[in-house]
Amino acid sequence: MHIFYYPEHTRHDPALLHRPDMPQRNAYYAEVAERGELIHTAVVEAGLGSVSLPGDFGLEPIADVHRHEMLTLLQRAYDGFLLEAGTEPAIPNTFSVRNPLHRRSQTILGLLGQYCFDTSSPIFKDTWDVAYWSAQTALSAAALVTAVGEQISYALCRPPGHHAAADLFGGFCYLNNAAIAANWMVQQGQRVAVLDIDYHHGNGTQAIFYGRSEVLFCSIHADPFKEYPYYWGFADEYGRGAGKGYNFNFPLPLDTEEPAYLIALDKALTRIRAFVPDALVLSLGVDTAVGDPVGGCRLERESYGRIGAQIGRLHLPTVVIQEGGYLLPTLGYNVVTFLKGLTQATE
Repeated sequence: MHIFYYPEHTRHDPALLHRPDMPQRNAYYAEVAERGELIHTAVVEAGLGSVSLPGDFGLEPIADVHRHEMLTLLQRAYDGFLLEAGTEPAIPNTFSVRNPLHRRSQTILGLLGQYCFDTSSPIFKDTWDVAYWSAQTALSAAALVTAVGEQISYALCRPPGHHAAADLFGGFCYLNNAAIAANWMVQQGQRVAVLDIDYHHGNGTQAIFYGRSEVLFCSIHADPFKEYPYYWGFADEYGRGAGKGYNFNFPLPLDTEEPAYLIALDKALTRIRAFVPDALVLSLGVDTAVGDPVGGCRLERESYGRIGAQIGRLHLPTVVIQEGGYLLPTLGYNVVTFLKGLTQATE
């Protein structure tokens, strides 16, 4: 397995905004730079494969997924907000809940409220550059599987991406790494299934592919009636138009343990097999671990090896994209355990 990693992701670090009075379970800024460093150390020490810097595929694969106006905002928000508000980082405080996007604000603060759906994704001086390279990390892993023929590649992306839609960002996510990779693979003639196993629903990925039939999207996540992102991820969301029947959600109750999780996973894998894809893009979140500060499942460390093995038995070329996971003491171990289970099942 080859691993792609961009070490300068540390230039975007919401840990700078941690408040001592903020309860850990409700911390908005759990997506910190230390996450990427811990995972990188763990995969290197485990000897899972060689590690490379990502290549640069340019802006075009990103612009093929995300609206130009949102990309422009992400690039200009920090400087514009600093000029308007005299402070940093750029965070919206008003949201365009029911206002049509064709009436675009003339201020950065107003535009943030039009293209961002929560306050958990602050934009620092280097956020755009780091998000750009996170997407390039995913594209590099996709190219290795698609063009070179590698069976498994791992994109250690940070920040994550699965909450970012074509014209909306939030949930620690700015660019949708998994969707950008999957869309690029489709352009190379691949039939792609996307499986999202993060604790939270991949609402951005769902929205991007909701009307398309060449990408199957399956997501296993916490019940949105009770957990973030609240408004997406219900079991009756099957797609729209040409995409109807190509979107499947498997919401789980809070405190789900391994046996029930593996049953839901088997249902998702059944859908993927029926789709007969050429390749799998896997959004890997390990915030399903027991004790995760922003999760609510009860998966143990060993659970991830069995989950990885169950997915590996698809025997599909697989691009693994890192999403969530915020329990720092066990984060690297959980990722390594999953990747070992995945690779061993494909041998």
